[in-house]
Amino acid sequence: MTHPAIETKGLSKRFGDVTAVDSVDLTVESGEIFGFLGPNGAGKSTTINVLLDFVKPTSGTASMLGLDVSEDRETLHNRIGVVPENYGLYDRLSGRRHVELAAELKDADDDPDELLDRVGLSREDANRPAGEYSTGMGQRLALAMALVGDPDLLILDEPTSGLDPNGARELRNIIRTENERGVTVFFSSHILEQVEAVADRVGIMNEGALVAVDSIDRLRQQLDTGAEVTLDVDRTPERDLGDLPNVREIEVADGSVRGTCLEPAAKLRFIDRVREITTVTDVRIEESSLEDLFASYTGEDTTDSQPESVVPGGVA
Repeated sequence: MTHPAIETKGLSKRFGDVTAVDSVDLTVESGEIFGFLGPNGAGKSTTINVLLDFVKPTSGTASMLGLDVSEDRETLHNRIGVVPENYGLYDRLSGRRHVELAAELKDADDDPDELLDRVGLSREDANRPAGEYSTGMGQRLALAMALVGDPDLLILDEPTSGLDPNGARELRNIIRTENERGVTVFFSSHILEQVEAVADRVGIMNEGALVAVDSIDRLRQQLDTGAEVTLDVDRTPERDLGDLPNVREIEVADGSVRGTCLEPAAKLRFIDRVREITTVTDVRIEESSLEDLFASYTGEDTTDSQPESVVPGGVA
């Protein structure tokens, strides 16, 4: 029987009178890419710190790969890889030496050059001191260090923070590739479009509670947000479109007809009805974004650009 990659039951953490994490039941299945979201102060970083045994829970339990995060910490050290948000590199050491040190800490026999190649760092890059690395190269090096020992689980905190769009896309590709190799990936991010592009499921924290866990498509269905369908037409319809099941908020303007469709079949019915009375010249369909869903669950328009900080350290 395969254990969940991550499992918490009734997990709570209080700091004095402040409840940072409140009775969180979370299961991350083996083999998935899971995005962990929440506004600043929502409790996601405290949850990660408990998983990494940096802080002890006030109550409840937490396990990874079927092992207790506190009692089996040393065993877990060799089975997980972590890239904390505030990871540190030694400016004078080469990229290769960083990976060699990570392998020594895990007593692993990985080939540093093979790992660096997997994350897109060349042999020339491997020989350069890390102090000369760009932000993106530093992220790649930290990921190569996390991959030492062929971990079953990767925990990444804000892995695309500070990267330009090309760098973020390349890092997403690396994450997908590692997942295809069988690695479970659990990552937090405040850049919601990055999460939407790669995650199988997401969990949303708000005020210490886990308020939603599911795929983005199912979260859309649960919130009944639908998809906005816009049809460009050669002439404005002169008669009412009538009642259409699961289509709401129909708007007719010069040169376009817009409606919110609550299910896939409703999109086709809406388009067909408009085509009955005018000529459709273009169709645009916009699904509810993860930002829309995030706002619905947390009451915030977007996440803070400065996410919570994780306690420095961890398995690199």
